[in-house]
Amino acid sequence: MRAVFLGAPGAGKGTQAKMLADRGESLHISSGDMLREHRNRGTALGERAQGFMDQGQLVPDELIIAMILERIGQPDAGDAWILDGFPRTLPQAQALDQSLPADASAASVGLTHVAYFEVPQEILVRRLTGRRNCAQCGAIWHVEFKPTKQDGVCDACGGELTQRADDREDVVVQRLEAYRSQTEPLLDYYRSRGLLIDVNADQAPEAVFGELTNKLGRPVS
Repeated sequence: MRAVFLGAPGAGKGTQAKMLADRGESLHISSGDMLREHRNRGTALGERAQGFMDQGQLVPDELIIAMILERIGQPDAGDAWILDGFPRTLPQAQALDQSLPADASAASVGLTHVAYFEVPQEILVRRLTGRRNCAQCGAIWHVEFKPTKQDGVCDACGGELTQRADDREDVVVQRLEAYRSQTEPLLDYYRSRGLLIDVNADQAPEAVFGELTNKLGRPVS
């Protein structure tokens, strides 16, 4: 399986990718985690990416593509991996397709699945605006779905809970609108190639996982 997981912020695609990876069938590759790893390791790619970020610019597609190709080319990736958070735009998707080996004898060829995690916008807003982060230990809570015993205090360490600036409702709405406008062309692109599967992500994580694995042809035993 060589898959892409698509979904708006708060759709739970990272959670599902991790759950699938925990079964030992695939490697979960998060573009955000990968970028941070390159920066922390001080690699040539990471240093180039940091230069753009220091200037407040987006990291160019070719750098992200290079990082992804390097990652999926490592032995632990084999021929089973899930890309989470990439591609985000049609040009990125096209660049990824052009970069993957076309030779069937290569270690990794084209994509086999693209899963789109569907969640109504009002639910996404509730999920994102209700998140609270512990300033001390980094634990993540939710005022509605995962509340702490004492409002504003972390159950794990007693630290103060804060809301990320990009989880404010006005910012969340802007993020979701931008994501929708960028993602719609991707859905048509992958659907026309027979790769896209739609997953109802407005369910409990276990129910989402059951639907996802069934549609991937890897049902939970």
